[in-house]
Amino acid sequence: MSTAIALPLSVLCLTMNPSVDLATETDQVVPTHKLRCGDTLHDAGGGGVNVARVLTQLGGHCLSVCPAGGPSGDWLRHRMDAEGLDTAFLPIAQETRVSFTVHEHSTGAEFRFVMPGPHLSEAEWQHCLQYLEALQPFPDILVASGSLPPGAPTDFYARLAALTRQRGGRFVLDTSGPALAAALAEGVWLFKPNLRELSALVDRPLDNAAQWQTAAQDLVRQGRAEVVALTLGHLGAVLATREGVWSTPALDIPVASAVGAGDSFVGGLVWGLQRGLPLQEAFTWGIAAGSAALLTAGTGLSKAEDAQRLQPQVVITQEA
Repeated sequence: MSTAIALPLSVLCLTMNPSVDLATETDQVVPTHKLRCGDTLHDAGGGGVNVARVLTQLGGHCLSVCPAGGPSGDWLRHRMDAEGLDTAFLPIAQETRVSFTVHEHSTGAEFRFVMPGPHLSEAEWQHCLQYLEALQPFPDILVASGSLPPGAPTDFYARLAALTRQRGGRFVLDTSGPALAAALAEGVWLFKPNLRELSALVDRPLDNAAQWQTAAQDLVRQGRAEVVALTLGHLGAVLATREGVWSTPALDIPVASAVGAGDSFVGGLVWGLQRGLPLQEAFTWGIAAGSAALLTAGTGLSKAEDAQRLQPQVVITQEA
């Protein structure tokens, strides 16, 4: 596998289940009582939307595609337009979901309430596939990030993996559960799990570096992914390819919120690939962007200036 991709690169970020993300704070989360909250932050959300926002903030460009409906879908469209994102919205009958995060002052804990999303009819999810199939030219990199909404078939991402391969693109996937298993059975170019997701996928605990590095490389050896970019939170990250395994420790930075760190990681990595950087160097930009997201409270993502400051501090080592 080549560790660099020829320029120019086009990127499409698909979000099948976008959301309006709200974030607020309260002294203590307790049952029954009314919880008096602070100011509310509103952001455009959903995995692929977040990836597109980070990539754009870093100076890259992509087309963001997502089904959207109702007043919250209209808000999402206006917000993404205001942020300068190039977006194609595919209309649906039901309303785009609203999710929210609550920061508890007394403990510092974060409570994340994630809604299932609108139910897509067969005609609606088929329209999404048909839109992508009709693209001329097809994107060099297709990023699919986030959950599938109710109504979409479990093999939706598997169909996209096959389509992307047929059209000569590279499929980057960040999801979990049955949709992930189906896609990996088809085979993807890059898969971005966290440790919990990888452990659930291989159905065994991964308690140390040797175990999670082996699990990541096994996916590559089995042909389920050409690249596995495993994020480990405070334990760092791992990159596995046919050429070997690389690891990096976590950066020593204060954590304001972990929301959006995984999406920011993907955004930074894909931005590096779009610039034509070698895969290992693009990986360092993923680490920098994911770490930068930890500095931002609520539903905020990484800031370009923070990612640029942190990237020189990222040190990756090839494992023996």
